[in-house]
Amino acid sequence: MLSSSGRRIGFGSMQLTGPGHWAAPDDPEQAMQVLRDAVDAGVTHIDTADAYGPFTAEKYIRKALHPYPDGLVIATKGGLTRQGPDRWAPCGRPEYLRQCVEMSLRRLQVERIDLYYLHRIDPAVPLEDQLGVLRDIQAEGKIGNIGLSKVTLEQLRMAGTFTAVAAVSNKYNIADRASEDVLRHCEMTGISFVPYAPLAAGALTTPDALGQIAQDYDVTPAQLALAWLLHRSSAITPIPGTSSSARLHENLAAHQISLTPEAMTAIELVATGQKPGGGEDEPQALL
Repeated sequence: MLSSSGRRIGFGSMQLTGPGHWAAPDDPEQAMQVLRDAVDAGVTHIDTADAYGPFTAEKYIRKALHPYPDGLVIATKGGLTRQGPDRWAPCGRPEYLRQCVEMSLRRLQVERIDLYYLHRIDPAVPLEDQLGVLRDIQAEGKIGNIGLSKVTLEQLRMAGTFTAVAAVSNKYNIADRASEDVLRHCEMTGISFVPYAPLAAGALTTPDALGQIAQDYDVTPAQLALAWLLHRSSAITPIPGTSSSARLHENLAAHQISLTPEAMTAIELVATGQKPGGGEDEPQALL
């Protein structure tokens, strides 16, 4: 559902908050300008959550972009509470999830949320109850599609017995492929796979990450990491986040990079601390 427009790189709004993803950033106007620049550059998928701030990112999206252009998918999430910077706790009580949806509708100033994720499965509440209330709200026309975040393959399969799952957002990048089984399941079932931390929270943007290969072929490490994701699977729709317009445009340019199968292997070897080509110093051809 998220890649039908052909522009598969979206924008993640988690970085448009203060330290620890808490409160407002130092420059709110710059945060909103990045959102405007993303849409102007052709981004059609913006990812957010009520827990970012909390409530900060959703507010900026409305202030910067409302009324929203046709074709823009805004995905948000609920089910995590915040206790302070870098502190999160799940709450999946049906009455709380309903409140989350209603408040996100108000903050985003929409009548229907295109894609709504259960931000975390609450182990203290039956999954059927958590998804049941979202399914009810969907039937009321307030949610378009239901997604899940940070789930195991077992949880995803169980969720599928209760409701149709349109998207999964799990941590996934070159250096962390623990969700490979979830990705493969998404491919087989037509579910969009939206990797969060596609640049490993900035670790894959440094010269020490993929820098040498990137320099040899005149791309940045971030672009190489995002291009790898786009080539890894057609189900993947990355949502790199940034508070910089310059970095935004750098990230979006990754869709222009074409990688061969040999290049994919070379990048994976470097990301795991090995030399490509079976120990050879020169990388395989990338472009």
